[in-house]
Amino acid sequence: MIATPLIARQERFAVVASTNDVVRAWLDEGAPEVCLAVADEQSAGRGREGRRWMAPAGRALLLSLGFRPTWLEPDRAWRLAAVVSLAMAGAAEEVAGLPSGTIRLKWPNDLVVERDGTARKVAGVLGETVGLGTADPRVVVGIGVNVDWPAAEFPEGLADAMTSLREAAGETPIDRERVLTAFVARLERGIESLRTGSFDAAAWQARQLTNGRRVRLVGHDESTEIVRAIGIDPSSGALIVAGDDGSATERRVLTGEILHLRLDEEV
Repeated sequence: MIATPLIARQERFAVVASTNDVVRAWLDEGAPEVCLAVADEQSAGRGREGRRWMAPAGRALLLSLGFRPTWLEPDRAWRLAAVVSLAMAGAAEEVAGLPSGTIRLKWPNDLVVERDGTARKVAGVLGETVGLGTADPRVVVGIGVNVDWPAAEFPEGLADAMTSLREAAGETPIDRERVLTAFVARLERGIESLRTGSFDAAAWQARQLTNGRRVRLVGHDESTEIVRAIGIDPSSGALIVAGDDGSATERRVLTGEILHLRLDEEV
């Protein structure tokens, strides 16, 4: 594992149910921030809305980070997941030899690579919070990255919607440990900036896949709405949208308000 001033506690596991659950338990026990759990495999990994996250042993980088962000305003806690996403996107491009900007952020929680006009998921992020606004706020951010997963082994039914760093790099093997090392180095810089009140909103905006595109918002009741995504609000993390009919009226959509976001051309 990596010795760094950022990480107060870290541990590597062969198999766990969920790295988010491991880190949450550490925080419940009083572990200081930042704590880091890394696993070679998860038996009960999950994504947003309880969806299952699966990857073969050794093919993905699976980790969770635990924070006690007393230094961060509660309505800015979403920026922890944003910094994690930005750090991983940059680290993955660096290690895989991909041009800067290859890995995009598909609001609210996916890292994707576009191929043949389709956004293929390379990583997912899951943020969970407890006690925001209290004296003991806790935030867990988990991320699972398809690293050294050959395209020939992608699960049937998912192959058209997913990718890996290995596939994006032309089926070149990718070292998970190098990705982890590069990620932690970038994360350290991002968290240090957050602690001093600075957030790289420009980098966050620049990686957004949805900017200027038609998207389909799917509600929790399965209702759908087609809108045009304008950008991301750097204060709230909300998606800024306008009517697809050319209406200039803009509104902000928070993560919890929808079940899915899809690029309209994907539907």
